[in-house]
Amino acid sequence: MSNAMNQPDPSPLAACTISRDVTNFDLLIEDMEAAVGEAWGDLGFPEALAFLGQLDAQTMEFIAIAIDEDDEADLGTIGEIIDLAGVLKIKVILIADDVSPAALHSLLRQGADEFVPYPLPEGELQAAIDRLRKPAEAPDTTASAPIANGEDGIVLGVHGLAGGTGATTLAVNLAWELANASKNNAPRVCILDMGLQFGSISTFLDLPRREPVFEMWSDTETMDEDIFKQALVSYQDRLWVLTAPPEMLPLDMISPEDVTRVLDQARKHFDYVIVDMPTTLVQWTETVLCAAQIYFVTLEMDMRSAQNTLRLKRALKAEDLPLERLRFCMNRAPKFTDMSGKSRVKRMSESLEISIELQLPDGGKAVSQGADHGQPLASSAPKNPLRKEIAKLAASIHAIGKSDAAAA
Repeated sequence: MSNAMNQPDPSPLAACTISRDVTNFDLLIEDMEAAVGEAWGDLGFPEALAFLGQLDAQTMEFIAIAIDEDDEADLGTIGEIIDLAGVLKIKVILIADDVSPAALHSLLRQGADEFVPYPLPEGELQAAIDRLRKPAEAPDTTASAPIANGEDGIVLGVHGLAGGTGATTLAVNLAWELANASKNNAPRVCILDMGLQFGSISTFLDLPRREPVFEMWSDTETMDEDIFKQALVSYQDRLWVLTAPPEMLPLDMISPEDVTRVLDQARKHFDYVIVDMPTTLVQWTETVLCAAQIYFVTLEMDMRSAQNTLRLKRALKAEDLPLERLRFCMNRAPKFTDMSGKSRVKRMSESLEISIELQLPDGGKAVSQGADHGQPLASSAPKNPLRKEIAKLAASIHAIGKSDAAAA
């Protein structure tokens, strides 16, 4: 580790670690030496505030603040360091080991530029540094999100009861089919990826994960129409997407109030808002459920789906939440000629006391191949049976939406 700060004639520092005791983060020492060689130093929290006020600090590219659960009592001091670094235009990488989500959320909102968990994944510190050095993306001037028209759009939630039950596949393809539901007066459609950790809408549509998404979620209180639009990216200028953030974030980093504000903005600008939910139930699951006109729940013909269905029903009943908004969708449903399979679906429906209203056929390898190529099924496999079924669903939803609008 560099002792540059104690040398009589130190060479300019490119970076600095700030921690209670850097020896508690031995992997950080190794990665810092690999990233910047000897051009870095180490400081404790009190010394950091004093050092950042000196001329020597102005040569630094970034600081890496390393904290663990024992440092949560010093969040005020750490926040001051982040504020001062922001004034000096020094980037901040936050390295956290077993820190509570509330503390992490607070520091990220304070202005930290990057977050890396500890123990450091292989190459992750260098990747964070590379992202800091990357020039800011120029705004996309080729297309802009629709303007508000004074009417609230329809919210459709999609929630998988277990991994691999086709929730994201349904969300992406339903959104694309709705966006193309009419040739003359196409609906305005937006899809929100609420999987802050493993959301994959961007992969399914080959879209970039952009920093404005994190910035928007970090401070929804000051979010306006422009900030919301800047966080969106378009797919072929017909479908607008709020991707998951570039980095994995705690699901409770955002609050029900944050989600309400984003949903309100989305409903103002779009006719249909598809919300792809994480499998995990969180505080704001209730927010989306209550905002949604329909809340699709995907499951399969297996024991995990059956058990999770019962657990979900019990959880919603205990909180007196609207079970009637759930629409259960059987993924990889048996073919029309598979009478024994149809019988098993019926028995499952009866034993769970649910109505399985939508049966999605197995799309086979074309589904994963389309996702790998970043294309909806309408583009990659238009004759696929799963695509046809989702297209029927989209047409039905749009027909109901038009009739409701006409009645209003």
